[in-house]
Amino acid sequence: MTEKSSIKAIVVFDIDGVVRDVSGSYRRAIADTVEYFTTQAYRPTPLDIDQLKSEGVWNNDWEASQELIYRYFETQGQTREQLQLDYNAIVAFFQSRYRGPDPNNLTGYICNEPLLLQPSYLEQLTQAGIVWGFFSGATRTSANYVLEKRLGLQSPVLIAMEDAPGKPNPTGLFATVRLLENGIEQTSAIVYVGDTVADMYTIEKAQALDSSRTWIGVGVLPPHVQETSARSNAYGETLLAAGAVVVLSNVQELTPRQIQELVSSSA
Repeated sequence: MTEKSSIKAIVVFDIDGVVRDVSGSYRRAIADTVEYFTTQAYRPTPLDIDQLKSEGVWNNDWEASQELIYRYFETQGQTREQLQLDYNAIVAFFQSRYRGPDPNNLTGYICNEPLLLQPSYLEQLTQAGIVWGFFSGATRTSANYVLEKRLGLQSPVLIAMEDAPGKPNPTGLFATVRLLENGIEQTSAIVYVGDTVADMYTIEKAQALDSSRTWIGVGVLPPHVQETSARSNAYGETLLAAGAVVVLSNVQELTPRQIQELVSSSA
């Protein structure tokens, strides 16, 4: 049996923290936004943001920014009702930092995101008969910027923020799989690669709703947690506790051989 015919798997990738490093873009924009709306009183650290995201429900960075603002003012004795934050204003400020002031001409932090995989890696998967696509909480504009403009992919399969409820709701993951399976026989194993607790919860919820398939969560350590081994280990343990079967330091470690081993051991 050839390698191509022996792997019956679909791989779906998250984008932020997996395909691109967003520590200097999305996360910087969160910190800028919180600092602005707390009138420079509080700027969350990367660890503050990770701790919030470890709760598993703050995948949307606009909502995460708002929540950190609320929590800061609560420590100052104010209630959420008193604050009456303007969510649209928070989104607009965030976008002005992340995308830049002109929504039609990206000039913000998005322009400086290091890539975490190369097109040649995706080509390896294709050559091994592995079908792949993307499910991300990023906006379609932001996701397509990295996938098409930066990586040069031609119309990749993508379910973005506008297309499905936010993670850990698995609706978007199911939609991605349906698009990838269009025209091929149904695949028994789905691998979802993500860097957050919400990503792993998404896989667990998918498994609960569709037990006819094998759902495999692969965790990836985002670059900002790899500065110390203690931080890497703690973050990795959090992903494993949330349901990851393995945690990698870079997505390209998920080779066709590794995928085959994961599928075989999970069957």
